[in-house]
Amino acid sequence: MSNGGKHALVTGASRGIGRGIALRLAEGGARVAVHYHVNEAAARDTLERVRKHGSDGFLVQADVSRVEDVKRMAAEVTQRFRTLDILVANARPELAQFYAKPLEISLAAWDQAMDSQAKALLVSVQALAPVMGPGGRIVAITYAPGAQRGTWQPWVAMGSAKAAMESLVRYFAVALAPRGITVNSVSPGLTDDSVFNGLPSEIQGIGRDWHAGGWTPMGRMGTPTDVGNAVAVLCSPDSAWITGQLIHADGGASLVDTLLPLEIQRG
Repeated sequence: MSNGGKHALVTGASRGIGRGIALRLAEGGARVAVHYHVNEAAARDTLERVRKHGSDGFLVQADVSRVEDVKRMAAEVTQRFRTLDILVANARPELAQFYAKPLEISLAAWDQAMDSQAKALLVSVQALAPVMGPGGRIVAITYAPGAQRGTWQPWVAMGSAKAAMESLVRYFAVALAPRGITVNSVSPGLTDDSVFNGLPSEIQGIGRDWHAGGWTPMGRMGTPTDVGNAVAVLCSPDSAWITGQLIHADGGASLVDTLLPLEIQRG
């Protein structure tokens, strides 16, 4: 998918899914503002990889849970690029900052999730939409199962924050449609080199075996490249008629019926 000559901002692009998205957009020719919070070295590595794809960009630091940082990031991107064609809202806090069960979670942890997701998306779109023209693309990275279900108890804050993001995507899609700007969300399944890798190793092993065993019809976990490919499709000129949608980039995992044992579903 060609994005030659376009300008993109990818938040949380120093690693994992964000890096996969940044590199895929760069491969298509987009210049990329590589956002990071703390790990500047990892962000520089992403930027070097962007350049190896024949594109270019720059680093921008911000704590997306802070409104003033998001506004400063938007102002810096506007100053450097002048216009913006693609905004990908992907950044998230570390697990320890929000990972707690609903009867135990602190308000600080709850706010960290909400501020870094829904509020950050609200503020960044309000700040950057004015410099986006027709053909602009906004993509939010969410996690639909956590937004729709309640069994992953320590995910309550992030699940609720992602649900708010998905709702906000639909409202922004309607608001920006007259200007030819699309707004969509992508929900990855369990993905290597992501928040999943912050869980204890034994839990990671269970997750990998679960998906390889058939709970993901494609027979494996996702990769950052898989998610980057999905985002690139939504950012292409050919996706101009797709807006306000939630796209599952999960190898078919969202199609599996969790109420029946897998052996029964396979017949």
